Parts: sequence; C-alpha cells; structure tokens
Amino acid sequence: MKKTRSRVALLGLGALLCLPLLAHAQLAERKMLTDDAVKNIMAAAEAEARANNWNVVIALVDDGGHLLSLQRLNNTQTASIDIAIGKARTAAAFRRPSQALETMIPNRPAFMSVSEEFVLMEGGVPIVVDGVTLGAVGVSGVQASQDAQIAAAGVAGLQQ
Repeated sequence: MKKTRSRVALLGLGALLCLPLLAHAQLAERKMLTDDAVKNIMAAAEAEARANNWNVVIALVDDGGHLLSLQRLNNTQTASIDIAIGKARTAAAFRRPSQALETMIPNRPAFMSVSEEFVLMEGGVPIVVDGVTLGAVGVSGVQASQDAQIAAAGVAGLQQ
C-alpha cells in the first residue's frame, strides 16, 4: 500500500513539474522594445529634429499603441502632443506608415470614422523587426514630410 501511495505521489509530482513545460509550449516568444531601444530611438529622432532646427513632439508607442516615451522640444505647439501620439498609434495599429492611410482617404472617406485616436496624416512610422511590428514613432510640429523624416530617423536609431 505504501509503495502504491509513493508511486502515485511521484507520478503527481512529475505531472506538476511538467505543467510549466506544457504551458510554455503553448506560448509564443515575442520581441519587444527594451529601455535601451527606446532611448536609442528617441535620441536618434531628437538628433534629426535638432540638426534641422525643427521644433517637434516625438512620441514612441509599443505594439499595442501604449506610450513609452514622449519628447516635446522647446517652443513646440501643444497641439502636436496629441497629434504625434495619434500618428504613432496609427502606424503601430495598422502596421504601416500613417501616410499610407492618409492616401486612402480620398478614395474611402468613410475610413476617417475608424477611431478618434488614430491620426491619418504622414509622420507615423512603424518599428518592424523580422516582420514583426514592435511599436511606432510619431512626430508632429513641422511639415508632414519632415515629421516622417524625423520618425524614420528614430526607427533607424534602433539599428545603432
């Protein structure tokens, strides 16, 4: 009887030890932006803005559109804060530059009603590594093409 109980206890213990392995087999490993990556991206974007004397807001979001970092350079209008965040969220959510959505509007005006948190203007650039969108950079404060230039410089900062 004692041997049977011992065997059952050992089998139960073995099963418990295997549960984390089984659970792990069901979960995907995912890449994410580290604190160092966030710092490098923001530094590269800020350097591009300062090199051109452009006063902008730079927003960095994760893959879910949650704000990781925000930088408002001196004398940048406050309206650019929400616009930069919205551009970044748009690029992250749709996994493409916000400009791609801006160009859709003339052909699909109903697209403007998708959500109030998205900004369908050039200046949001997704951060894509090995085909996976990790987040996005959004910039506002100067001309849209200049905003996009700064955002792209920020994304390039991830490689540094």
